[in-house]
Amino acid sequence: MKKLLHFDVSEAVDVFVLIKRSTRAIATSGKPYLTLVLQDQSGEMEARLWDATPRDEESFVAEAIVKVAGEIQNYKGKKQLKLKSIRLKAETEPITLDSLLPRAPLSRQDLEDKVNHAILDMTNPNFQRITRFLVRKYEKDFYEYPAAVKNHHEFVSGLAYHVVSMLDMARAMKTVYPTLNFDLIYAGIILHDLGKVLEFSGAVATSYTLEGNLIGHITLVVSEIAKAADELSIESEDILLLQHMVLSHHGKEEWGSPKKPMIREAEVLHHLDDLDAKMNMMDRALEHVKPGEFTERIYAMDGRILYKPKEL
Repeated sequence: MKKLLHFDVSEAVDVFVLIKRSTRAIATSGKPYLTLVLQDQSGEMEARLWDATPRDEESFVAEAIVKVAGEIQNYKGKKQLKLKSIRLKAETEPITLDSLLPRAPLSRQDLEDKVNHAILDMTNPNFQRITRFLVRKYEKDFYEYPAAVKNHHEFVSGLAYHVVSMLDMARAMKTVYPTLNFDLIYAGIILHDLGKVLEFSGAVATSYTLEGNLIGHITLVVSEIAKAADELSIESEDILLLQHMVLSHHGKEEWGSPKKPMIREAEVLHHLDDLDAKMNMMDRALEHVKPGEFTERIYAMDGRILYKPKEL
């Protein structure tokens, strides 16, 4: 069956989708409407339900599975669904939540194997023990949560897949930059976004928790590293280095980084993180266009559009 983002502009749509977010607003007419972010395995798309009733507001909420019909239109350079009808899934209809959620292209077992392999590769016992301790502490959520609410790796197991992709890139660097401390780099990669299991609400219809809004994933995981070190009775400069990796991985203050990288390994972590996030955004945008066409604007990348070459 055709997925939501595979429909072209002007095509009629009649599919089941998940409501990822539902936001109430007031139109210029004074009547309420809902902005719905709809999702299936192909990605997400916005729709507006005009003249929303109180019953609509109660029914069409995040995590609800709905049947929508309408037409794809172009709105400010982006596809949007013009709704003609929307209803909740009936109990007898065999559509499951799992069938609508986009997922990482690797299985959970493959993700676990790759992360555990990197931890076993570490020769520094402090980095190894803290990393293993925190991954085990948050194991279930670490392998289920997305890496972001939107923009990159915003799918089930996206957090672990982002980590594994960065680990693969780091391993490829070992022969080029052999003097780097790859124990620290591996530990930094695995832990840099671990705070998102506390920052986010879950793997479905992901939103920010109270801790996420008030503190943020960077500060949360820095605190977790300190608590782990205390519980494991580790006193070493290694703890400060690992915390610095987390604190500086966004690279610049204006990008949300409390500190700029002050050691080479932190600089490497920042660029691996940035590169993997950008490549994921670009790949996902290019999935939905044909050779010889341009993507929609990627607002998280300065509003750029990408071209999909005909011959590559």
